[in-house]
Amino acid sequence: QVQLVESGGGLVQTGGSLRLSCAASGRTFSSVVMGWFRQAPGKERDFVAFISQLGGSTSYADSVKGRLTISRDNAKNMVYLQMNNLKPEDTAVYYCAAASSCSRYGCKDRRMYDYWGQGTQVTVSS
Repeated sequence: QVQLVESGGGLVQTGGSLRLSCAASGRTFSSVVMGWFRQAPGKERDFVAFISQLGGSTSYADSVKGRLTISRDNAKNMVYLQMNNLKPEDTAVYYCAAASSCSRYGCKDRRMYDYWGQGTQVTVSS
């Protein structure tokens, strides 16, 4: 039932910045964990970051720590991914996702997420 729509992707040079946005539908946005995943050609869809229901806890993949920041605004039903100091290896389709619970596998596991956006392309050139 929840619909997620990403935006903000594009082409940037190495070292540049982008901010991805994800707009969520429904009245239960504050009841779900929100995550960002990414998938490069020929690779699996990998965990990037998640943020807890009220924004009190965040977690990141080691490869993006210190460069990417996840945040949410529950009043606006929005989640963001601020991407700084981008590298060519960050090139991927980025997906926003929502999880009702992470108890079984943990919030880093894509199997926990019930809803997914359509994805937005991020390309970092050398």
